[in-house]
Order: sequence, then C-alpha cells, then structure tokens
Amino acid sequence: MNSVVLIGRLTKDPDTRYVSDSQMAVATFTVAIDRPVKAGKEKQTDFPRVTVFGQQAENCERSLTKGRLVGIQGRIQT
Repeated sequence: MNSVVLIGRLTKDPDTRYVSDSQMAVATFTVAIDRPVKAGKEKQTDFPRVTVFGQQAENCERSLTKGRLVGIQGRIQT
C-alpha cells in the first residue's frame, strides 16, 4: 500500500504549467513539514516536492500562496 498524508506550509507559490499534448495543467510546489523534536534537540524540517495534475492543479494555482497551511493526501513516487 502506498498512501501518504502530509500537513505543512508552502515554501513558495505553486508553479503551474500546461502539457502541450493535452493542455493538462501540472502544478508543483514544496511543503515545509516540521519533525517532532525532543526537548533540547535541534528542530528539523523536511521539504517534500508535490506534483498535482488536471483540475486540482488549476485549483492549487488559484487558491494556494506562499506560507499557506495545506493538507495533502496521495502517494509517494521516487
């Protein structure tokens, strides 16, 4: 099973482009996610890159801005 849920803040506005063959929207952005830390340890942050396709990509372009808190549900692909 390949399922992931991420909650974090956008590091910059989404970058949206359109694929020339089908004119499908593709939005990419990076989310800053803080790791839980123990007392006295240094804070750590992960920065996963997210890619969204189609109508959802167009919605991201319209409604997401830098610093906004977002929740993402999807799958991990390396």
